[in-house]
Amino acid sequence: MSNTTRIKNVKVRTVLVPLNNPHKTASGVITTSPLVLTDILFDNGITGHSITFTYNKIALKPTAQLIADFGQLIYDDILAPFNTFEKLSGRFRLLGTQGLVGMAISAIDMALWDGFARCQNSSLTSVLGGLEKPIQAYGAIGYDGPKESAIVAENWVRKGLTGVKAKIGYPTVREDVQVIREIRKAVGDNISIMVDYNQSLITTEAIQRSHILDSEGLTWIEEPVLAHDFSGHAMIAREIKTPIQCGENWWGILDMQQAIDKEASDFMMLDIMKIGGVTGWIKAASLASLKGIPISTHLWSEISSQLLCVTPTAHWLEYSDWWNPILKEPL
Repeated sequence: MSNTTRIKNVKVRTVLVPLNNPHKTASGVITTSPLVLTDILFDNGITGHSITFTYNKIALKPTAQLIADFGQLIYDDILAPFNTFEKLSGRFRLLGTQGLVGMAISAIDMALWDGFARCQNSSLTSVLGGLEKPIQAYGAIGYDGPKESAIVAENWVRKGLTGVKAKIGYPTVREDVQVIREIRKAVGDNISIMVDYNQSLITTEAIQRSHILDSEGLTWIEEPVLAHDFSGHAMIAREIKTPIQCGENWWGILDMQQAIDKEASDFMMLDIMKIGGVTGWIKAASLASLKGIPISTHLWSEISSQLLCVTPTAHWLEYSDWWNPILKEPL
């Protein structure tokens, strides 16, 4: 059956959503989520939605303007997410599709896929040909020190999550270990513990610290050095026993391909906004499947959980409740 549904309007709104519990990292404290809400209206009365997270409120207005301007480029186009993704990517190839341009393309792509599913009165998982299935999930812990990290970990486990991930990168590795051991003491041996350095180390120090962490039974060590230091991550991955996790800060599948070529990450984490929306995710998941690389998620729990159901190497869902205040039916 031919698809004749057409795009009629793109609306954007900007909001600042306060976090109930400010999230501390090695590079600063996140107190609010600056979000661009995109609504794409179709000629059949259906509306597709997406959320874009700009990290910094300074980027809110320019991101929203880009998304609105992109809407002018696709006015009256037939609802066909793959085609629109290629059209916008091609239009901005010379400028580059990273950064705010990439975020705007992803915002459009996610809203189109949401609309496509709604037009069929179905879930995204179903329209992509998959079935719903259980996905293991973990909750994040900020840069909160040993005692507070243990309390937050216990709270996540009480909610039924089977993993917790702590921000580390304290002045000494001894403090890193203390945080991990306090969490382990609080949650027991059956809960998976991951750690995230938030790109805060240099390669030599990362190797030294990771050798010490190798005895702590961690599920992974995330982004010990700069996200795009593929050679540095490859060197660390070769030197230590604990798996390295990277990916949430890669822009599109070309960054992912570089990481694969360099053998820079044992596991990979996709951020739907940075990887290229649903269309980018599908490409990335296929790439990971060819190499047998486990795929986990970053933020966007609602849409990411559906995409993991059609990801052959699905690993962990990062559950986040940051944006629940603006969601009608949070996960």
